[in-house]
Amino acid sequence: MADDDADTGPPGRALGLDLGERRIGVALSDSAGRLATPLQVIARSKRRADDHQAIAGLVHEWEVDLVVVGVPYSLDGSIGPAAAKMLTEAEQLGDALGVPVETYDERLTTVTAERALMEQDMNARERRRVVDQVAAAVMLQAWLDRRSAP
Repeated sequence: MADDDADTGPPGRALGLDLGERRIGVALSDSAGRLATPLQVIARSKRRADDHQAIAGLVHEWEVDLVVVGVPYSLDGSIGPAAAKMLTEAEQLGDALGVPVETYDERLTTVTAERALMEQDMNARERRRVVDQVAAAVMLQAWLDRRSAP
Protein backbone atom coordinates (compact mmCIF):
# COMPACT_ATOMS: atom_id res chain seq x y z
CA MET A 1 0.00 0.00 0.00
CA ALA A 2 1.32 3.41 -0.93
CA ASP A 3 0.81 6.52 1.14
CA ASP A 4 0.21 10.21 0.61
CA ASP A 5 3.78 10.76 -0.61
CA ALA A 6 3.51 8.63 -3.75
CA ASP A 7 4.85 9.78 -7.11
CA THR A 8 2.85 12.32 -9.10
CA GLY A 9 2.51 10.57 -12.46
CA PRO A 10 -0.87 10.27 -14.17
CA PRO A 11 -3.00 7.81 -12.20
CA GLY A 12 -5.38 6.58 -14.92
CA ARG A 13 -8.85 5.73 -13.61
CA ALA A 14 -9.06 5.94 -9.83
CA LEU A 15 -11.75 4.84 -7.39
CA GLY A 16 -12.17 6.91 -4.25
CA LEU A 17 -13.57 5.38 -1.07
CA ASP A 18 -15.04 7.03 2.01
CA LEU A 19 -15.13 4.06 4.39
CA GLY A 20 -17.80 4.61 7.01
CA GLU A 21 -19.16 2.39 9.75
CA ARG A 22 -22.50 1.86 7.98
CA ARG A 23 -21.84 2.97 4.41
CA ILE A 24 -19.00 3.21 1.91
CA GLY A 25 -19.09 6.24 -0.34
CA VAL A 26 -17.64 5.54 -3.78
CA ALA A 27 -16.41 8.01 -6.37
CA LEU A 28 -14.77 7.44 -9.74
CA SER A 29 -12.38 9.50 -11.80
CA ASP A 30 -12.48 9.84 -15.54
CA SER A 31 -9.98 7.70 -17.47
CA ALA A 32 -7.53 10.61 -17.71
CA GLY A 33 -7.47 10.93 -13.93
CA ARG A 34 -8.64 14.55 -13.90
CA LEU A 35 -12.24 14.67 -12.70
CA ALA A 36 -13.92 12.83 -9.80
CA THR A 37 -17.63 12.01 -9.89
CA PRO A 38 -19.80 10.49 -7.15
CA LEU A 39 -20.64 6.92 -8.14
CA GLN A 40 -22.64 5.14 -5.45
CA VAL A 41 -23.00 4.19 -1.81
CA ILE A 42 -22.40 0.62 -0.67
CA ALA A 43 -24.28 -0.39 2.48
CA ARG A 44 -21.90 -2.14 4.86
CA SER A 45 -22.60 -5.84 5.28
CA LYS A 46 -21.89 -7.86 8.39
CA ARG A 47 -18.65 -9.15 6.86
CA ARG A 48 -15.81 -6.91 5.78
CA ALA A 49 -14.77 -9.52 3.18
CA ASP A 50 -18.16 -9.09 1.47
CA ASP A 51 -17.68 -5.30 1.43
CA HIS A 52 -14.25 -5.76 -0.13
CA GLN A 53 -15.70 -8.14 -2.71
CA ALA A 54 -18.26 -5.48 -3.69
CA ILE A 55 -15.44 -2.95 -4.09
CA ALA A 56 -13.42 -5.48 -6.12
CA GLY A 57 -16.42 -5.82 -8.43
CA LEU A 58 -16.39 -2.06 -9.04
CA VAL A 59 -12.62 -2.11 -9.64
CA HIS A 60 -13.16 -4.75 -12.30
CA GLU A 61 -16.31 -3.23 -13.82
CA TRP A 62 -14.80 0.26 -14.20
CA GLU A 63 -11.26 -0.95 -15.07
CA VAL A 64 -9.77 0.97 -12.17
CA ASP A 65 -6.00 1.39 -12.02
CA LEU A 66 -5.76 2.59 -8.42
CA VAL A 67 -7.94 2.95 -5.30
CA VAL A 68 -7.71 5.94 -2.96
CA VAL A 69 -9.00 5.47 0.59
CA GLY A 70 -9.82 8.54 2.63
CA VAL A 71 -8.33 8.61 6.11
CA PRO A 72 -9.93 10.86 8.75
CA TYR A 73 -6.81 12.16 10.47
CA SER A 74 -7.35 14.28 13.57
CA LEU A 75 -7.41 18.03 13.00
CA ASP A 76 -3.84 18.22 14.34
CA GLY A 77 -2.78 15.59 11.76
CA SER A 78 -2.38 12.74 14.23
CA ILE A 79 -3.77 9.24 13.80
CA GLY A 80 -6.77 8.75 16.04
CA PRO A 81 -8.88 5.59 16.43
CA ALA A 82 -10.97 6.23 13.29
CA ALA A 83 -7.87 6.90 11.16
CA ALA A 84 -6.18 3.78 12.52
CA LYS A 85 -9.21 1.69 11.47
CA MET A 86 -9.16 3.17 7.96
CA LEU A 87 -5.42 2.58 7.58
CA THR A 88 -5.91 -1.05 8.60
CA GLU A 89 -8.80 -1.51 6.20
CA ALA A 90 -6.87 0.21 3.39
CA GLU A 91 -4.08 -2.30 3.89
CA GLN A 92 -6.59 -5.17 3.75
CA LEU A 93 -8.07 -3.72 0.56
CA GLY A 94 -4.58 -3.58 -0.93
CA ASP A 95 -4.32 -7.33 -0.35
CA ALA A 96 -7.80 -8.03 -1.75
CA LEU A 97 -8.17 -5.83 -4.83
CA GLY A 98 -5.22 -6.56 -7.10
CA VAL A 99 -4.59 -2.84 -7.76
CA PRO A 100 -2.54 -0.32 -5.79
CA VAL A 101 -4.29 1.29 -2.82
CA GLU A 102 -3.24 4.72 -1.57
CA THR A 103 -4.49 6.72 1.37
CA TYR A 104 -5.36 10.39 1.42
CA ASP A 105 -6.34 12.84 4.12
CA GLU A 106 -10.11 13.24 4.13
CA ARG A 107 -10.46 15.73 6.97
CA LEU A 108 -13.62 17.80 6.56
CA THR A 109 -14.73 16.19 3.27
CA THR A 110 -18.10 15.21 4.72
CA VAL A 111 -18.61 18.78 5.96
CA THR A 112 -17.73 20.09 2.48
CA ALA A 113 -20.10 17.58 0.87
CA GLU A 114 -22.94 18.47 3.27
CA ARG A 115 -22.53 22.17 2.53
CA ALA A 116 -22.55 21.59 -1.22
CA LEU A 117 -25.70 19.50 -0.96
CA MET A 118 -27.43 22.10 1.23
CA GLU A 119 -26.57 24.75 -1.35
CA GLN A 120 -28.54 22.61 -3.82
CA ASP A 121 -31.55 22.81 -1.47
CA MET A 122 -31.58 19.06 -0.82
CA ASN A 123 -33.60 17.99 2.19
CA ALA A 124 -31.98 16.00 5.00
CA ARG A 125 -33.24 12.63 3.75
CA GLU A 126 -31.88 13.22 0.22
CA ARG A 127 -28.54 14.43 1.63
CA ARG A 128 -28.14 11.31 3.80
CA ARG A 129 -28.65 9.14 0.72
CA VAL A 130 -25.79 10.71 -1.23
CA VAL A 131 -23.46 12.50 1.19
CA ASP A 132 -21.02 9.57 1.43
CA GLN A 133 -20.49 9.33 -2.32
CA VAL A 134 -20.16 13.13 -2.59
CA ALA A 135 -17.61 13.10 0.26
CA ALA A 136 -15.70 10.37 -1.62
CA ALA A 137 -15.72 12.57 -4.74
CA VAL A 138 -14.48 15.61 -2.76
CA MET A 139 -11.62 13.53 -1.34
CA LEU A 140 -10.78 11.92 -4.70
CA GLN A 141 -10.83 15.29 -6.50
CA ALA A 142 -8.41 16.73 -3.92
CA TRP A 143 -6.14 13.71 -4.47
CA LEU A 144 -6.33 14.11 -8.26
CA ASP A 145 -5.62 17.85 -8.01
CA ARG A 146 -2.62 17.21 -5.78
CA ARG A 147 -1.27 14.61 -8.22
CA SER A 148 -1.56 16.97 -11.18
CA ALA A 149 -0.07 20.01 -9.43
CA PRO A 150 3.40 21.00 -10.69
